[in-house]
Formats: sequence, C-alpha cells, structure tokens
Amino acid sequence: MGIKNRLVLMSFLQFFVWGAWLTTLGTYGFGFKQWSGADFGIVFSTLGIASIFMPTLMGIIADKWVNIEKLYGSLHILYGVVLFILPQIDSPVPFFWALLLGMCFYMPTLSLSNSLSYTILKDNDYDVIKVFPPIRVWGTVGFIVAMWITNIFSDEHSPLAWGKEVGEQIGLFTGKSLMANQFYFAGIVAIILGIYAFTLPKCPPKNASKDAVSFIEMLGLNAFKLFANYKMALFFVFSMFLGAALQLTNMYGDTYLKDFQNIPQYADSFVVEYSTMIISISQISETLFILAIPFFLRKFGVKNVILFSMLAWVLRFGLFSFGNPENGLWMIIMSNIVYGMAFDFFNISGSLFIETTTDSKIRSSAQGLFMMMTNGFGAVLGSWISGLLIDKYFMHDGMKDWHNIWLSFAAYSLVIAIAFALMFRHKHDPKAVEAIAH
Repeated sequence: MGIKNRLVLMSFLQFFVWGAWLTTLGTYGFGFKQWSGADFGIVFSTLGIASIFMPTLMGIIADKWVNIEKLYGSLHILYGVVLFILPQIDSPVPFFWALLLGMCFYMPTLSLSNSLSYTILKDNDYDVIKVFPPIRVWGTVGFIVAMWITNIFSDEHSPLAWGKEVGEQIGLFTGKSLMANQFYFAGIVAIILGIYAFTLPKCPPKNASKDAVSFIEMLGLNAFKLFANYKMALFFVFSMFLGAALQLTNMYGDTYLKDFQNIPQYADSFVVEYSTMIISISQISETLFILAIPFFLRKFGVKNVILFSMLAWVLRFGLFSFGNPENGLWMIIMSNIVYGMAFDFFNISGSLFIETTTDSKIRSSAQGLFMMMTNGFGAVLGSWISGLLIDKYFMHDGMKDWHNIWLSFAAYSLVIAIAFALMFRHKHDPKAVEAIAH
C-alpha cells in the first residue's frame, strides 16, 4: 500500500471513531438518559475541557520527546478502552468524568493526525496543499460511514428491521439500550487504529536538540509566544468563537431533528426516522468543500476563506431555524450542505495557515494551540453556556423552542463575521499560500 493510501486509511479511521457517537450524543443524553440541558451541556463540554490543555501538551511531547506515530497510536488505544466503559454509566456526573478521560486521549489526535500527515508527506516530497485535502476528505467519509452505521444499528427509531435485530443482539451483550452500540463500534475501531499507527513511517521529534535551552523551551511553551503577534492572537481568538459555533451544531443537530417526533404531523416522518443520515449530508458536503480549498485559498486568500466560513455558519443556523420535515425540508437539506463550507473553510484552512506561519520547531505545539482554541475554549463556551441559556430561555412546557434557539445561534455567528471582517487585517499573498505546499 502506497504512503498516500496509508494516510487515507488513517484519516478514515480517525474520524470514524468520532463520528460513531458525536452527533448522536445529544439524542443519547437528552432522549435516552433524560438529562437536562445544563447536565448535557456539562457532559458535552468535556470535548472543550480536554482540548484546552491536551492537544498543546501532546504537541509539546511530539515536538520534543516522542515519535508522533507512537504517541498518536497510544492515545487511540487508551481512547478505545474508555469508550467501552461509557455505556455502563447512567448518571451525568460519572459519565462526565469518564468521557473527559476519553476526550483527553482523543482530542490531541486531531492535531497530531495533521502533524503526522504533513511530516510524512513532506518527507516523501509531496506537495502538501495539493495532496493533503484529498487525503483528509477520507476522514469525512469515515465520519459519514460511522454515522450511518449508528443510525442503522444504534437508533431506536430506525425503520430498518434487520438493523434493529442485529443491534439488539449486540446490545444484549451488556443488557443496555441499542444506543450503547455506538460506543462499542467506536471503541473497537479506535483500538485497531492505535495498533495500525505503530506501522506508519517513523516521525521523530523535530526539536530534540541536546543544546542548552531555556526552561520555557524545555517545556515547549514557546509556542505561546505566538500570542505576542497581533494577527496570530486575533486569529486564535476568532478560532475560539468559531469553535463555539461548531459545538452548537454537533450538540443539537440530531436532537433537533429527532424532536420533530413530538409534533404529531411529523412524528413518523423521514426526518425523524433517518435523522442521523440526514445530518450526515453535512459530512458529505464536507468532502466537496475540502477538495475546493486549494482553489479558494489561492484565489481569495486566508482571510476571505475564513470569512466565507463564518457567513456559512449564519446560513447553517438560519436555515435550521425555519426548516421542517414537509415544506421546509429543503431548508434542512440546504443547511446541511452549507455546513461543509462552514466547517472546512475554517478548520482545514486554519490548520494550513498555522503550518506556513510557524517555525518547524514548534509546529506540532502550534497546531495543538489552534486545537486548544477551537475545540477547547470554544467548545466549552458553546456547550456550557448554550445549555444554560436553552434551559432558561428556550424551554416551554418541557419542549425546546428550536426556531429561536437556531435564530439566536445565527445572530451570534453574524456578529462574529462582521467583527472578523473589520478587525482581522491580512493581505492575500499567493506566494505564502504556495509556501504551505513545500
């Protein structure tokens, strides 16, 4: 198997083990476990809390002491073990601590997988800006495949009888609900990925010099000096705000569609029965927009591509606000299509931006810092605050006011887009974009 195909497989499995449960965790918490919005917000904040320190810490370790592929593989094996524990827990507080442990293992692998791919591709003289997006797109395919498997084998509302039958057989292994199966699927694949990672080309630390270094450099904290640069600091702050938007759609997307079952005219609709598959349109859209990133970066530059992402978040939430399973189905579909631009144009372009604007000695640490702001502070902001606000302002007789929930999220995204357009100064330089490739 060629090196590009080996990275394709890694990317596929990397996101499979996340997609199997991420978008359906809301249904698991709100629907099956009957947790409150505040409780679920705290549980979902584990992604953010872990991302505040773990990606940066693991990036430092990869920069200075341990081969990236070995660290990456070890983290996935530990993550897989935790996933097998989650279905055994019923109350939100113990679930919070267990999931937090799992996220401490998984979240660093998102940035480490980028660093691993970039290093291997460059060591093999590939043009990263051309080669990496088609590899990364298979991660989205893995996410989609995992979502579909979850919808078939773990969804209580799935009309596919054969899927229910097989799922029940698996569920009987532990005596838990069908929804527990999503964690088992992810756990098995995570352990397989961890073992596979040890077979990838060796990627030793780039900053393992034996020369005398300062205490700050020894700890790898010199990546934080990036905050001294106004443009980089602003980029990281807006990363946090966009990270909040991403968590909002991950937390509530599937739950929103499932809640149409509470409206009699929509109770047996296609949207309710295939909610996870419908949400997977978002990931299908990702595959197209990932491939378009090289063109957009070269044509419009980093600032405009990120601005396109922010405006796409406004459309994502606004269309959800007015959609329904009948005459508003097109809005739900269009919202999922727009998500591809909203997610990819910031996350992938942002990662490539970090790759070309940071020193190679702190690059893994810088990628971890980027992950800390998006999936760390941003995720905590989005999950915790949104859970409290929904409980206080958008719950009526036990029902969520999804129209105004999504509308408020759209307004939030619009404010962020306007602020970014006015504050972030960056002149498009085609040569800088080309530097990413080499």
